[in-house]
Amino acid sequence: EAGFDGTSVRDIAQRAGVNKALVFYYYDNKEALFERVVQRYYEGHHAALAAAFERDGTLAQRTHRLIDAYLDYIDEHRGFPHLVQRRVTGGSADLELIQRGLAPLFEWTQEALAELTPPDGPLAARHFFLTFSGAVITYFTSGEVLTPIWGSDPLSEEGIEERRVHLHWLVDLILAGLKEARSGV
Repeated sequence: EAGFDGTSVRDIAQRAGVNKALVFYYYDNKEALFERVVQRYYEGHHAALAAAFERDGTLAQRTHRLIDAYLDYIDEHRGFPHLVQRRVTGGSADLELIQRGLAPLFEWTQEALAELTPPDGPLAARHFFLTFSGAVITYFTSGEVLTPIWGSDPLSEEGIEERRVHLHWLVDLILAGLKEARSGV
C-alpha cells in the first residue's frame, strides 16, 4: 500500500500481529524480508500457472485455464504487481531479484509453447510471455485509474470476468494465427 520505502519494519510487524524483534529474528533487515516475499510471490505465481497448463485438454483449453489461473492469482495478490513495478521503475537494486523471479516463468513459457512457436522472431514465446503478462498485470495496476473513465469498476467480479472473456478471445485469436503461420497459410 505504501511501497517499500514508505513501509517500516514496525509497520510490517504490526500488520502481521507480531513483535518487531521477531521480524529481525528471521530476517536481518527489511531488504531480506522483501527478497523472501518476492521469491514466494514468484514461486506461487509459477506454480499456479504450471498447474493450470499441465492438465489434459487441447492447447486452447490449457491456455484458457492458464489465463484463468493468472487472473485469479493476481486478483488474490493485487499488491504485488504494484510493489514490483514501483521497484522496477524506480531503478532499484532489486532488479536482479525481480529478474530471478521472472526467469523461471519465462523459461517455463518457452518450454510450454515450444511446439507452437519458433525460437526467435516476432512469433517467439518471449513475446507471448510479455503480451499475456502485460495484459493481466496492467489490467490490475490500472484498475483504479480506469474506474471513472469506464464508468464501472474493472476490478469488480464482473469486470474481472469480462477481462477473462476478452483474454480467452485473444488467446483463441493468437493460437489461430500461430497455426496459420506454421502451416504457411
